[in-house]
Amino acid sequence: MTTPSAAPPLLAVDGLVKHFPVRGGLTNRHAGAVRAVDGVSFTIARGETLGLVGESGCGKTTTGRLIARLLEPSAGTIEFDGRDIAHLGASELRPLRGRIQMIFQDPYASLNPRHTVGGIIAAPLEINGIDPPGGRRAKVQQLLETVGLNPEHYNRYPHQFSGGQRQRIGIARALALQPALIVADEPVSALDMSIQAQIVNLMGGLQSELGLAYLFIAHDLAVVRHVSHRVAVMYLGKIVEIAPAASLYASPRHPYTHALLSAVPEIVDDHTAARPERIRLTGDVPSPVDPPSGCRFRTRCPRARERCAAEEPLLSADTDPAHRFACHFPIGPE
Repeated sequence: MTTPSAAPPLLAVDGLVKHFPVRGGLTNRHAGAVRAVDGVSFTIARGETLGLVGESGCGKTTTGRLIARLLEPSAGTIEFDGRDIAHLGASELRPLRGRIQMIFQDPYASLNPRHTVGGIIAAPLEINGIDPPGGRRAKVQQLLETVGLNPEHYNRYPHQFSGGQRQRIGIARALALQPALIVADEPVSALDMSIQAQIVNLMGGLQSELGLAYLFIAHDLAVVRHVSHRVAVMYLGKIVEIAPAASLYASPRHPYTHALLSAVPEIVDDHTAARPERIRLTGDVPSPVDPPSGCRFRTRCPRARERCAAEEPLLSADTDPAHRFACHFPIGPE
């Protein structure tokens, strides 16, 4: 996959934080905070796909919802097309809503069963008072055709479609306002394997045709490898490694990334070839209410030493400036 040309990024996230308050006791007093996202920074170029991966609970979905401004950040900046949108009010956000859209994980829950497909896809146009040439019906039918569905199914209801078809409807709805960035939150994880490939290929084709940028959130590293120009790995609210996809998969530097990649199934053609050894992490993921000092991965890391508890590692690079990792004792490049 060819990396988009160097230019000012479409999206630049810096120091993004989202803490959810925890309350308890008879007085419902403040008892702490869930540090769901705790200082995340990255960029996405125009026409680029950034894959965001990590275990469940690492904060990747919350990050996506912050980018789409479905949640209010606790701190940090979200510069979209040169403008900080992190703390804009509802009236200021309204003109920007169409340029950042979201595809949700569950195609069964994200579509209103009481509305026809035509009404669902036309809703963004109606809300924004847009009446395209030829009318909204013609526009919706064009979008249905774009995502590989029959335009004549305009008056059907969501229950009359399969899971993969419903996800196509969700994609058509996201395209209605001609966005520049789509946040795709686990868009294929609820689908059968054969349907996953169709949806991934559809999204790739739309990206080439329309110049879309994606934040592709997933836990399946095999899918992310196929669709992403760059990949960011999250652990307990922080990005621990970010690199071009080819570099990260060929030579992971952070022990957590290395462990994740070791669990990806591989087909070995030669039966005599040695299969990569799977790295099994010990212990549970710490609580985001009270994360470990220093490196948050140190309680499960086989390379952890005293410095890891005393000093938090920052994202840095050595030989390749595009490949950054937050580890005091990284795995050497292969």
